[in-house]
Amino acid sequence: MKSKILLLEDDITLSDTIKQFLTHINYEVVQAFDALEAQDILYEQHFDLMLLDIKVPYQNGFDLLQQLRENGNDTPAIFITSLHSVEDVTHGFDVGCDDYIRKPFALKELKVRIESLLKRQFGSHSEITHISKTLQFDPSNLVLLKNNQEIKLKNKEVKLLKLFLTHPNKVLNKSEIFDTLWEYDEEPNDGSLRTYIKVLRSYLGKESIETVKNVGYRYVAK
Repeated sequence: MKSKILLLEDDITLSDTIKQFLTHINYEVVQAFDALEAQDILYEQHFDLMLLDIKVPYQNGFDLLQQLRENGNDTPAIFITSLHSVEDVTHGFDVGCDDYIRKPFALKELKVRIESLLKRQFGSHSEITHISKTLQFDPSNLVLLKNNQEIKLKNKEVKLLKLFLTHPNKVLNKSEIFDTLWEYDEEPNDGSLRTYIKVLRSYLGKESIETVKNVGYRYVAK
């Protein structure tokens, strides 16, 4: 399953270069070229990681990330910037970044930084997530383990479960869920989503996934 990255960079050439590189190594990349565009995209879509330039139009990256953190967005973030001073780096971490890369940088270095953060976010491929005393999720084999019995899940059910587990107790709107489950060339289907929700509830418990009327769903962590 591809990890989804928001790339905020106002240098079009550099943005395209980074996107091409990350797409080649199997990431999904959505570009934004100013802070307002980034805000709009983040409101509509869920991401696994953000790459943020600091000196961008309308609002600098420091203020943007601080605002996102204050509003409860905990998506891992890496600043990619030409600001090199110790004070800038310190400020970046103070407002909530997880890493800080000074320009110019090697694309291979960016790859390593991204992989390190995502590994922290989702755990290693062999790490099992304990949902309850009797239920675990094994991401390496894409199965649920209920009393050590394997339950095979379909691809979109796995994507939905991962989305819920990485955003416990947060209301996820349908737009976010659609963007995570369906590829760009697929047509999101509300009926199918209800089916996936029903399947997960049958294993996690009906009360574990709340329907938020006219908005979306919320996974209630135990």
